[in-house]
Amino acid sequence: MELQNDRHGDAAVLRLRGRLTIGAAAELKAAVDQVVAGGDTFVVVDLAETDFLDSSGLGALVGGLRTARAAGGDLRIARAGDQVASVLELTTMDRVLRPYPTVEDAVGDRP
Repeated sequence: MELQNDRHGDAAVLRLRGRLTIGAAAELKAAVDQVVAGGDTFVVVDLAETDFLDSSGLGALVGGLRTARAAGGDLRIARAGDQVASVLELTTMDRVLRPYPTVEDAVGDRP
């Protein structure tokens, strides 16, 4: 998996490419921890180029959500493909990690 750290307004955007599996889960969790520790508590994970998500990857997303919320922020996911969306629906995690169609939508849907 490749991970790129970008910005969109006041949000940190983590763009993932490849498979989000056990090997990549720790890298994602560390990246979320790093951006939150750096003061960016609103994180969007862009999954447009993530072609596979397993339970370890899902755990990393949930762990990142906890990290961001503990710091007073939030973690959102955007542009999930069919396989990723299917995993989220099958596990009902789409209720917790609601997927947004675009990064802009994820950033803009804040109180």
